[in-house]
Order: sequence, then structure tokens, then C-alpha cells
Amino acid sequence: MPVQGAKEKYLVEPGSKVNLKKLETDDRSLYDDGGKEEGKLAMNELLEEMRELQRVLYAENKHRILVVIQAMDTGGKDGCVKSVFPTVDPQGIHVEPFKKPSEEELAHDFLWRVHAKVPRNGQIVVFNRSHYEDIIAVKVKKIYEDKVWKNRYGHVVDFERMLSEEGTTIVKIYLHISKEEQRQRLESRLENPDKHWKFNPDDLKDRALWDDFMVTYEDVLSKTSTKDAPWYVVPADRKWYRNLVVARIMVDTLKKLNMQYPEITWDPSSMKIED
Repeated sequence: MPVQGAKEKYLVEPGSKVNLKKLETDDRSLYDDGGKEEGKLAMNELLEEMRELQRVLYAENKHRILVVIQAMDTGGKDGCVKSVFPTVDPQGIHVEPFKKPSEEELAHDFLWRVHAKVPRNGQIVVFNRSHYEDIIAVKVKKIYEDKVWKNRYGHVVDFERMLSEEGTTIVKIYLHISKEEQRQRLESRLENPDKHWKFNPDDLKDRALWDDFMVTYEDVLSKTSTKDAPWYVVPADRKWYRNLVVARIMVDTLKKLNMQYPEITWDPSSMKIED
């Protein structure tokens, strides 16, 4: 199977110190069978496997899966979700984008809006951005005083531990792109009128703070990758490889749950469909 060992290679070991400069953004070392076209064929195998695993997840109605995806602007969050989960039954998956908090959300604690969106039994929920924005953006953009974001590290770890102990499997993905790759993707949006809607002038302000974002992401990845809720740093300059790695991580995570279709309490042979 393609990209075996993805969970192990890209896992942020709990307690380890992350240095993003030392982690390749264009790595494809776990897939030596070919390039982009061959990768698409391998991806189809994984998507078929995921479809079956998700059917069992939904039918068993026992486990909950929370997938957190974080990245810099243009990092590929939307593309990753579309590419990794197209075969999943829409009844069993929800994608939750966390944008700027509303007035109602700001009137509560920062996890209030997040807790309402976590998965129930039998569901996969994907956070496209997440509660981590309330540390990362708040710190880098100096929205609140330091003690606010510093306290949130502990709140997030406790929150995720509670979800895990209550039966939620948590997978956190950081899509790791280079500054040069981001430049190319931003330029592509400017050059193509069909992509203008994807360009936000504020992205340039965030790009100017690239180094600050990297330091903050390193801090977040180091302090909040736990046994209950591990982070994976996935190289994301090559979109096809990014998708393969994330799909492999998801398939391996679902397999580990040892799910089974519910046992029936009736005899199929005794059932007769009348005309």
C-alpha cells in the first residue's frame, strides 16, 4: 500500500520540540512508486478503503472522529478536505470552518463555539481551522494580552483530553508549506480571474508575519501534541503527496478502532418480502 508508515514518520512525539525549518515541505520519501499520476492511482485505493471503513463507523454508531486541519494561508486546507473525503457518505461527515468569531461567540469562552461542533457517535467531523486559531492568531496579531493565549494551551489540552476520554478519536494535521510555495499560490490567485475570490488582501499582512507564525506553530505543535490528541506535520508543497499522507493517516486511524458492523438479532432466512 502507498505511504506506509505515514503516522510514524510525520507524528509529533508528545514532549518533543518541533523545529519546522528542519522538516521538509516537499518531501515524498514514503512514496517511491512514481510521481503525481501514479499517486492518483494509489489515492484511489485509499479512498475505497476509507469509504468502507466509514460505512462501518456509521453503522456501528460507537466511535467519534475529530480531524483538526491547520495551515498557513494557501496551505491547502480546503483542497485536502475535498481530496481526502470525497467517497465518505455525506450523512457521516461534517466540515466545520472556523472563521472570525461572531459577537455571540465572543460573549462566551473561546471553546464554547468549538464544543458545539464536535462529532457525535458514528460521525467524522473535520475542523477547517479550529480552536488553535484562538492561540495562534491571538498571539501573533497581539489581539489580547499575553496571559490570555498562554492560559489557552492548558485549556486546549484539557479539552481534548476530555473529548478523548469520552470516546472521541482526535487527529490533528498541520499542512507544512514553504514560504516560496505560498508566494506561488498567491500569485496564481492574482493571475487567474477565476481565483480572485480566493485572494484576501489580509493574507499579505499575515505573510509579512511569516516568521512569527512559524515560531508560534512550533510552540503549539510542541506543547499540544499528546497521546490523546497527536499532531502530524504533513509536507504540503506537493498536493498529491499531501493528500496521500493524510488519507493514509485517516485509514490507519480508522483501522485501529477495530470496528464491526452491528450484529443482527433476527434471522434473515425467516424474512419474506411479500408481493
